[in-house]
Amino acid sequence: MKPAPFDYYSPDTLEEAVALLAKLENEDLDAKILAGGQSLMPMLSLRLARPDALVDLRKIGALDYIREDGDTIAIGAMTSKSAAEDSDVIRTRQPLFHEATLLVGHRQIRNRGTVGGSFAHAEPTAEYGAAAMVLGMDMKVVGPNGERIVPAKDFYVTYLTADIDSTEILTEVRLPVLKKGTGWSFQEMSRRQGDHALAGAAVTLRLVGGVCKDVCIAVFGVNASPTRLAEAEAFITGKAATEDNAREAGRVGADGLEEPMSDVHATAQYRRGLIATLVARCLVEAASRAS
Repeated sequence: MKPAPFDYYSPDTLEEAVALLAKLENEDLDAKILAGGQSLMPMLSLRLARPDALVDLRKIGALDYIREDGDTIAIGAMTSKSAAEDSDVIRTRQPLFHEATLLVGHRQIRNRGTVGGSFAHAEPTAEYGAAAMVLGMDMKVVGPNGERIVPAKDFYVTYLTADIDSTEILTEVRLPVLKKGTGWSFQEMSRRQGDHALAGAAVTLRLVGGVCKDVCIAVFGVNASPTRLAEAEAFITGKAATEDNAREAGRVGADGLEEPMSDVHATAQYRRGLIATLVARCLVEAASRAS
């Protein structure tokens, strides 16, 4: 199937893009932003999305970068996932985000898909959401009224919806570097390598006196948005990350979930079971990496 007709725009600067979105909004036209097209182009082809206008950001080179800023790594929204994959800075200073990147589709997909596009699309099965939740990432959004910083915990609104106004553009994501002594793990389950995840989990923690502290657990692929498992975090905090404790924490977290998604790929019950298993595995692996 071919996309429905739309007007195409390709601004040269961020300022032009923001002004264009505001103009289209004033004309009561529905505009979509095109970054890499990993998710949007299939939706256009299937006519699941029928915008009046498409605003392509590919000419805005100022949004393609990876920069170290003290204890923060700033990634421009138009940076490809393959660039994040190949970045020594990300690989060595924030390995959890690097691991999440490796699990996104295949290399060919990562060559086109952008970091910012993945965050803005807010796909429930996307890896970056859970990574953002456990790492405490911030999103920089720019619009006609200036810029604002949105914490990851407030960024995801619901299914395919992020806290970005129709006249705003996500320009940068900021991730803190992994603190010394922090253990981490990121795991998912899919039918085949490169497929959408049926479910996934991310964990960071520290070990103090052999017990877990500062535990963060997030899951994806089960609800409309990535979700922190506060009950599982509370259960494992102050306990050793033994396999028995990790399994129980996984069970507590899975039982506390709202009814998971059920579709042709997996039932809600199956996804709940996956979360229990993946959280347990992540806790054990994260503890083994904490030092």
